[in-house]
Amino acid sequence: MLVKWIRCTVVDRRGFERGQRKWAGLLGEPGFRGQGGGFSRVRPGVAHIFAFWESRAFYDSFMARSHDRLAAAQAGTFKDQQVRLFDHRFDVKTGFEPRFTDADLVRVAHCRVHEERAEHFALMQEKVWNPAMAGSPGMIRGLFGEAPGHEFLILSMWQSAAEHGKYREERVERLALRAQTEADVAALTGDIVELESTWTV
Repeated sequence: MLVKWIRCTVVDRRGFERGQRKWAGLLGEPGFRGQGGGFSRVRPGVAHIFAFWESRAFYDSFMARSHDRLAAAQAGTFKDQQVRLFDHRFDVKTGFEPRFTDADLVRVAHCRVHEERAEHFALMQEKVWNPAMAGSPGMIRGLFGEAPGHEFLILSMWQSAAEHGKYREERVERLALRAQTEADVAALTGDIVELESTWTV
């Protein structure tokens, strides 16, 4: 599965949200699995959108044919767009599905990892972080994705901000020490996204 992560700064909120609803046109696209997103809880005006495709071939076909027509509705409503593509490597918890209807919050972490530490980082994600996240009551599902250049995306869906907050307070520092995260990671950025139900396709 291919994961597309779009981040941008919205300059015309009403126009952007109106345009976002037009992406319902994705539903008939071959290989399209789902899309959702919302605004950052901590960075005013920053929007995140997550789209899922069965494969790179289906995605490339869509980009060549229908993308520009759907995107036209949002022209001029945002700036500073960043788009990244990741290959799904494994699930966080089990049975990841690109569904957004049962979650309120998405936590996204984007890591650039030192080349010689990339395998260790992935292993620690599987052996240390995954079980801890999967064992947190409010965590619904998630995934670990990889892009060329030792870049990784960790996406987790949560029932509420309160549940995510509990997990952070209780576990993160201890887990980071155990996983030797500091030695692996060259750069880490993240955000907490409050999902907008009208953006879900």
